[in-house]
Amino acid sequence: MPESKVIAIGASAGGIEALRVVLAALPRALPAAVLIVQHLSPQSPGFLPKILERGSTMPVASPVDGEKMRPGRVYVAPPDRHLLVEDGGVARLSSGPRENRFRPAVDPLFRSAALAFGPRVIGVVLTGFLDDGAAGLQAIKLCGGLAVVQDPSEAWAASMPASALAHVDVDVCLPLREIGPRLIELAQQPAGAAPGGERSALIAEAAFAGGHPPPLEEALALGEPTLLTCPECGGGLMRLRGAAPTRYRCHTGHAFTERALFANLAENTESAVWSAIRALREQAMLARRPAREAAARGDREGADHLEKKAADCRALADRMRATQCNLAVDGSA
Repeated sequence: MPESKVIAIGASAGGIEALRVVLAALPRALPAAVLIVQHLSPQSPGFLPKILERGSTMPVASPVDGEKMRPGRVYVAPPDRHLLVEDGGVARLSSGPRENRFRPAVDPLFRSAALAFGPRVIGVVLTGFLDDGAAGLQAIKLCGGLAVVQDPSEAWAASMPASALAHVDVDVCLPLREIGPRLIELAQQPAGAAPGGERSALIAEAAFAGGHPPPLEEALALGEPTLLTCPECGGGLMRLRGAAPTRYRCHTGHAFTERALFANLAENTESAVWSAIRALREQAMLARRPAREAAARGDREGADHLEKKAADCRALADRMRATQCNLAVDGSA
């Protein structure tokens, strides 16, 4: 793909229908390859390419690792794999660390495309919760590419496009049905010159997703240490320097925006609370038999002690359950 452009699209909640609308407007002769990351469950059966192809004039498929990408085709990240692109338009699939709680994630695709294609990349952020894609769009802009964002006011989930608008110098913000026609225009325009600028941090971050992390010293130089721990691996998190939105990364490569980290910790907290409730109820159940045995042999003091312990465990479990059930949890996708 020496002169062709790459259109990299990221979406989450509400994204499948949004992607169908965009792809329906793109012609078979589009002078660009289209790369798509839609947040998926790792257990997804992988039917997304077939769903998207129904309304597209272009072939749609998940690429094979090492496949050479071609214009006029759509390449969809498969479940539980990051979709990356290397110099020369080679697609790579990676089981590298999750970013923003997902694999595939939008930011790794955008970063790799920015480094491989520079000003020939058009990054597109569509509907979705939280803020995956904003940091990746920054990388595309840093390397001279273009940023296109769906109008948050009409997105099924406004958070992702709104975050992109808040943190990136976006070139185009349009309603969904106008994005496809504009992408055709942008794909046909000549690319600008690649700007200069420091890219060492971008290169280091991109390396994590590809499974080739930078040396530990380089990784630790990306940010300042914090007292927070990675919810994925338990390692220490650093706050990345100059990141907006605020982002964190551990030295093994898991990365989170502040909102994604909060959501992940909230899920882990709920899991821990339910585990504690289970353990307390089990303690209460286990205390019953020795309490009965103590009573049967006339040890009233021992029986009362065990019965009180069981009652205390049940009461604490009930209070924790009531508190957990009354929490207002902000969902994400």
